[in-house]
Amino acid sequence: MILPFFLLVQAAATGPTLPDEARFDACIAAVARAPDEGVAEAERWQAAGGGVLARQCLGLAHAAATRWPAAATSFEGAARAAEVARDGRAARLWAQAGNAWLAGGAPAQAVTALDAALAQGATEGELLGEVHLDRARALVALDRLSDARVDLDAATRLAPRDPLAWLLSATLARRQGDLARAQADIGEAATRAPDDASVALEAGLIAANQGNDAAARAAWNGAIAVQPGSPAAAQARSLLAQLDGTAVPAAPAIEPGR
Repeated sequence: MILPFFLLVQAAATGPTLPDEARFDACIAAVARAPDEGVAEAERWQAAGGGVLARQCLGLAHAAATRWPAAATSFEGAARAAEVARDGRAARLWAQAGNAWLAGGAPAQAVTALDAALAQGATEGELLGEVHLDRARALVALDRLSDARVDLDAATRLAPRDPLAWLLSATLARRQGDLARAQADIGEAATRAPDDASVALEAGLIAANQGNDAAARAAWNGAIAVQPGSPAAAQARSLLAQLDGTAVPAAPAIEPGR
């Protein structure tokens, strides 16, 4: 399955610019060795007066351990500290918080954090596109589909190289009954991720909605061929069984990319 642009990792790759960057690097190295070692190092740093970067490292450590609420809370604390310090990091930190909330299945909190990231006005280009993409994912989870469409349009414009943006745009267009848009967008996703089962699964769903069973069958068989052990391949097998009349027809159980 296509993975979203992971803002949590991006922050570490970008690197800090504050004077205590060496300690941040040491903290990130501790996270890489073991998430709990990173938590301990970040907490020691905070106790010694560490500021934005200590909180950010704590968030990264919790994220590495998939403790998403703790990660999101740490990133939000870092973002607020960055706003007070006016050090230019707040937008990225709010984006990290939103990404963590989304990963933890808390879309309403994700929208709040991502709104704060966009309100900072400091992001641009692909990063801005990825913030819109994350907010679109959260809005879809909240069934705010019209709002999600606005964000997905921004995501495909600002981050056109990301196949997930095109996949989710195609999925949303199908759900809204715009099959021409869905077909165009899944083509863009397939160009960027030709061997991804979730893209092939969605292509089959679009074809089925267009009444083209042969194309749907080909797409779902393709999903199984490229990633046979994936959840998308399992869904494709179920849909093929329905198409062949060997299973009770049912609505698709998953939305690709969700």
